[in-house]
Amino acid sequence: MKNHPMVCDLETGVCGVAGEEELGIIDFNQPKKSIEVYYVTDPICSHCWALEPVLRRFIEQYGHYFNFHTIMGGLLEKWGDGPVDPTNGISGPADVVGHWREVGEYYRMPIDGTVMMNNPVQSSYPPSRVFKVIQKNQHDAIACEYLRRAREALFVFNQNIADTSVMIDIVNKLGLDGVAIVNESEQTSGQQLLNEDFDLARNLGVRGFPTIIMMNEDNKGLKIVGGRPFVNYVEGLKQVLNFEELQPKQQPSLLSLLGKEKLLFSKEIEVMYDLEKSEVISYVKKELSSDQYEMKEILGECYITTK
Repeated sequence: MKNHPMVCDLETGVCGVAGEEELGIIDFNQPKKSIEVYYVTDPICSHCWALEPVLRRFIEQYGHYFNFHTIMGGLLEKWGDGPVDPTNGISGPADVVGHWREVGEYYRMPIDGTVMMNNPVQSSYPPSRVFKVIQKNQHDAIACEYLRRAREALFVFNQNIADTSVMIDIVNKLGLDGVAIVNESEQTSGQQLLNEDFDLARNLGVRGFPTIIMMNEDNKGLKIVGGRPFVNYVEGLKQVLNFEELQPKQQPSLLSLLGKEKLLFSKEIEVMYDLEKSEVISYVKKELSSDQYEMKEILGECYITTK
């Protein structure tokens, strides 16, 4: 306990911190979660990968105000003869590499991309179906962890996350039965789960990823398309709640965050703790002991992992 001046007051009958009010209203109730937040995304969406630092902080600090739903949007069913993304000149897997690297460099969430030349993902549906099966059978948190591990595997470590063996390995590392879950995802029921998300995304009017929709009890809300700065999501939540101010939770300690996430890039630490890039290494050394983490570098960006 901090060293506050203690006073035993005969008149009030209080023995405690000086200046403490004798009478006061206190409310231990958590705010009612009257807001639904829908995050429409896809495992191979590079801009969704770039959004992770901001989205994580938004959920960590303001998640007590809303119910969060991750929706699969279906970015790529298969490669065809025509252009998939004419705006960015993408008609085949190899065309993705330059675009991904540009996104990774701009947002500083590393993306290698050479997997799309050497062993390209042919469809984002298989990892999306695995996500839905985990979500249905286990828990949203585990499904979201799967999504994170899949994105790391794809964007940073050049693995084809639509490959059966890769999906099984990622699921196994979550402590689940990878073979059983991937097999279930390949059944008709797996595609039906995915189709339900597609229908919901369509009903929400979503046409691009990432899209975040905040909706209140009156089914009125706000749509934010594309990656935006952290403050935009906070202001959007205020608007939907019709609150002038919100009460954010304290950011988790770096030790707690790393324990949950297992791997954090410099940009993620910067966004969570309001740091400059040049401050990250000294901050990590201050918050963690050397036996609690390993620091590595890839594509010019440092990152930390649990030991």
